[in-house]
Amino acid sequence: MIGDQLTDEDLLASGEPEHFGCFYQRHVREVLGYMMRRTGDAEAAADLTAETFAAAIVARRRFRPGVAPAGAWLLTIAHRKLVDYQRRGFAEERARRRLAMERRPLGEEDTALIRALGEEVTLDRWQELPADQRAAIQARVLDERPYPEIASELGTSETAVRMRVSRGLASLRRRLRNAR
Repeated sequence: MIGDQLTDEDLLASGEPEHFGCFYQRHVREVLGYMMRRTGDAEAAADLTAETFAAAIVARRRFRPGVAPAGAWLLTIAHRKLVDYQRRGFAEERARRRLAMERRPLGEEDTALIRALGEEVTLDRWQELPADQRAAIQARVLDERPYPEIASELGTSETAVRMRVSRGLASLRRRLRNAR
């Protein structure tokens, strides 16, 4: 397999999409387990794992070998995602239950999407999204901003922002699947 001979640090530093995919494969179970142990909620754990790797894709250019092991660097990102979730998540979860809203479960396609975000071909698909969906995904997934802040900035409701993110990611998944 690609990257089997490389260390985690080499995989992150290379910038090659295949290398990040290998790094992902090496650590996804560890991060998912970490999140599951701390949240006790499989869907929240999957969401947080996806957010962790999405953030790692964006931040990998800032990773510096020798400063900290790559696994520790990744778990630092995971810990930050968990803390953010705990700050905002409990209130969101209570509201979701009161409104009888179901959380959309993450599937294998979402995992593939996160891996694909590091690939060059994704940029073309990204540009094809409507501007409102690109802005919502940029703010939420890449910039890691909270929904209320994004809604206020865009002059719309949190629900509208969530729908834009969900629809945009679903569209990216379809486009990436069709490109293969």
